[in-house]
Amino acid sequence: MEKFSVWIKAMRLRTLPLSISGIVLATCLAYYNGFFDWRICVLAILTTLSFQILSNLANDYGDGIKGTDNVDRIGPERAIQSGEILPEELFNGIKINVLISIVLSCLLVLIAFGAKYFFLTLIFFLLGIASVVAAMKYTIGRNAYGYKGFGDTFVFIFFGLVSVIGCYVLYAKKIDHVTFLPAFTIGLLSVAVLNLNNMRDRLSDEKSNKITLAVLLGEKKVKIYHKLLILMAIILSGLFGILYYTSPYNLIFASAYIPLLIHLKKVNMNKDPKLLDPELKKLALSTFLLAVLMGIGHLL
Repeated sequence: MEKFSVWIKAMRLRTLPLSISGIVLATCLAYYNGFFDWRICVLAILTTLSFQILSNLANDYGDGIKGTDNVDRIGPERAIQSGEILPEELFNGIKINVLISIVLSCLLVLIAFGAKYFFLTLIFFLLGIASVVAAMKYTIGRNAYGYKGFGDTFVFIFFGLVSVIGCYVLYAKKIDHVTFLPAFTIGLLSVAVLNLNNMRDRLSDEKSNKITLAVLLGEKKVKIYHKLLILMAIILSGLFGILYYTSPYNLIFASAYIPLLIHLKKVNMNKDPKLLDPELKKLALSTFLLAVLMGIGHLL
């Protein structure tokens, strides 16, 4: 039972609501346009959760064996760092998770498209493989892109564009302009979560030669970058509300701006990286709240 709790901790369950934000929003958009399918909904959520857990385990493994997770790191102690899970044990867990992710991806694609939409089936099979590779290569290997400042780009693509637009295509079998602004909004906020994580660990990452965008930009510029990410997300979501306005209820998502703006103020005034850690959960949940309210508001 104790080992089970260690694995649950390694999966970092607090990151899971953020990972399905785009799925929830895309599902609401699809439902509004008459394309909802509960099988796709369930499998899309399960597949996305499996990718996120895979990413979390792979990050723990990659940073652990590289020595990036050390006494200088501010965030919660990870599995390899604490010694609660051995590297070989974690790697075996990653292999099992890869298998689960592939099985779920295949089921999702087959149920969504089957043989009728061969071209889309092929594209989404490739997207599934790319998602697994992206989850693994963030910190694992010599050319881990998370160590070269490309983490933000991949998060924007997979948590924003693929999550919202891709999920909508699973339902509708076509791309719709209604998904573009939501995809950019969720993508930008997901990048902001990663950036906040990297801001917290900037000094220890620099010592470990993990070159994130936060390390490249430095303390002052990374705060400006963080502010731009969140303000652009607010602007784009507001534009979505205006362009697709049908009733005042559409704009209920604006209430999620309050915690986002409070968060921005705290980050802007921050002098101690340790105090950024609680903000991670707040920003992730605010993103999830915005996604849910954008989706529900669109339905009302």
